[in-house]
Amino acid sequence: MEWLGLQLFADLPTSGQIVLDRHHDPLLILLAYAVACVGCFATFDMAERQRHSEPGAAQRQWRLLGACCLASAIWAIHFVNTLALQASVEIHYDVSLTALSLLIALLAAWLAMTRLDNTATRPRQILQAALFLGLGIVLMHYVGMAALQIGAHQHYQGGLLLASVIIAIVTSLLSLLLAHYLRSGTGILHLVKKCGASLLMAAGVLCTHLTGMSAMTLVIPADAALQLPTEDNSLQLSLTIAFITLLISASSISAALADKKLQSKEHDLRRVNLLLGQLDQARISLQQAAHYDALTNLINRRGFNLIFDERLAEQAANQGMLAVMFLDIDHFKRINDSLGHAAGDELLKVIAGHIMSATRNEDVVARFGGDEFCILTRLNSHDEARHLAQRIMQRMKEPIDLAGRRMVMTTSIGISIFPDDGCTSEELLKHADLALYQSKGTGRNNLNFFDSGLKIRATLELQLEEELRAALLEERGLCVHYQPIVDLRTGKVSKLEALVRWQHPQHGLLGPDRFIGIAQANGLITDLDLWVLRRACSDLAQLSRHGQADLRLTVNCSAQTLGREELASEIEMALLQLGLDPHHLELEVTEHALMGDIHSTIDLLRAIRAMGVALSIDDFGTGYSSLAYLKRLPLDILKIDRSFIKDVPTCQEDREIVQAIIVMAHALHLKVVSEGVETAAQREFLTAQGCDYMQGYLLSHPVPLTDLYRILERLDTPLRELNPCCDIALPESLDLVAENLGFHASASIARQAH
Repeated sequence: MEWLGLQLFADLPTSGQIVLDRHHDPLLILLAYAVACVGCFATFDMAERQRHSEPGAAQRQWRLLGACCLASAIWAIHFVNTLALQASVEIHYDVSLTALSLLIALLAAWLAMTRLDNTATRPRQILQAALFLGLGIVLMHYVGMAALQIGAHQHYQGGLLLASVIIAIVTSLLSLLLAHYLRSGTGILHLVKKCGASLLMAAGVLCTHLTGMSAMTLVIPADAALQLPTEDNSLQLSLTIAFITLLISASSISAALADKKLQSKEHDLRRVNLLLGQLDQARISLQQAAHYDALTNLINRRGFNLIFDERLAEQAANQGMLAVMFLDIDHFKRINDSLGHAAGDELLKVIAGHIMSATRNEDVVARFGGDEFCILTRLNSHDEARHLAQRIMQRMKEPIDLAGRRMVMTTSIGISIFPDDGCTSEELLKHADLALYQSKGTGRNNLNFFDSGLKIRATLELQLEEELRAALLEERGLCVHYQPIVDLRTGKVSKLEALVRWQHPQHGLLGPDRFIGIAQANGLITDLDLWVLRRACSDLAQLSRHGQADLRLTVNCSAQTLGREELASEIEMALLQLGLDPHHLELEVTEHALMGDIHSTIDLLRAIRAMGVALSIDDFGTGYSSLAYLKRLPLDILKIDRSFIKDVPTCQEDREIVQAIIVMAHALHLKVVSEGVETAAQREFLTAQGCDYMQGYLLSHPVPLTDLYRILERLDTPLRELNPCCDIALPESLDLVAENLGFHASASIARQAH
């Protein structure tokens, strides 16, 4: 078969002269291989740049450069190796066919680079591209061979010719796979892989050319004259072609390196921009966390203060008014203690929604922490602030479903007004807090405006707190007064109740109602209780030395003191230091103190009672004690609050309540003390009902130790009015006690209704 003057798959002619003396210059073959390696490396670089470029013109440019590098590498191997051919005939080249071979190489390389453009190239597409590229290489080679003008015919063996085709296709397939694999990657290892792939690809193209050249046999026709080669300029031409190919490849590699650096800088710039964006997001998140409450999404104290200062400056310039409202949820701690903190958090979210729905859009609502909220609102009169507060309180009373329960919460509100109550945010917030404290102190579920009296009272309480702390530390000014307690059966003084007093240098003698609340609020009550215990025990020891050895001392104990595990050891230490018998001491606690933590309280009271110290419950009937708990408590004495004795015996309801309490106490094997006895009629009634002890102004006011001797001497004679025969029978069972208690409860309700 003849094609472009080439005898393909044809037998050698029987006549003619075969050119046997032909060989290749090894230096030119090495030059061709080196040039091809550089071109293949440049091709891999272009494929990588094409992969990382934005779709469009840039991608097309890298594709074109890659095609030029690949085509020049293939064509340079062919042409330089052709120039390396040395035979005993004169060789010339057809320019048109040579140019056609170059165009074929360009077209095949373009098709290959186009296939590498697809990021998700399928195996079938790679096979097609390898077939096109391999056939293009073969076609380029044999068109280039047809461009040779020599005085001999070219005959090609079929086996080697097919072998060259197969080698070209396999080389193309391996090259495309390597190019696809090496499109992305960095580092020294990636560079080494790319160099190895370039060597392999160039070797495959070289093998294709050499196999095709081996398949060729030159036959000089018998009638043709043999033309010997004249001058040999193959070296110069080879170097020129090599230089041009290397220039193309080097330029492409340089462009690829520059683009890679530029793209790296762009990547770094994008990364910096991304980091800046993340920093902005982090800054926004920090601002959100710094100025907003995570639970309710309301602004927090810090964010509120920023807005408050802006609003103050605005209203000061416009001579307007602002209202600051402090809100505190009434008895919120009981929700956390009973239902848990998770339920408390859910409740706070609902309450925040209630407050927001009751306010206007322009109002500022903040959560300061815990169950404290604050509202900032513009207004024209005090009435607007009152109406807003009442609207919030009404909204708060709507039932809330929480943890399977339906509950109603209330709130206490304190209000301060700008500019009437202050001109700075700190001053207005402090005054609103004082007004809130007033609302809570007057029964909660209430609102109060700030007035100057609250500030004076707060200043006085702060001063009293500081002075009380100093008085406790220096044991200066505090003293103990004693009120006798008489046994109604014998008419003699059997006990003394120790009552603390404070001889203030400016305000004179202060009763406990002036400073006990301050001590409880500021953590001083425990130190005060222990001081009274030690001082009273010391005074009792002195009384014992002066002939009053049978007296029992009653000392009050607050809820905070009763919560101390060390209380039993502290009482024991005080008794040991003064050499007192524990049976001479009686510890007096209130219902509120007993009901705090009932289980630990019972254990502590049992430990104290095991020492021999008697226990009494004070102000009975004013708290929430349960009969079941009262039966379990290790008590000895029950004291009836003075509020039940005040109207006895004229008030029937109070008489019935006192009767029921005495019957119940005796049924529980408790002694009964009635406090607040001021008249003989009250004493006679209590004696008739079987009350065990009494105390009150009828006997004596609380007096200091120096005046107590005279009082004890006066009361040492049994009371003439006492009727020792007025005993009553105790009930046989607690059923009668329950009936009396039911009667007592109904009587108490009736008395409150009156």
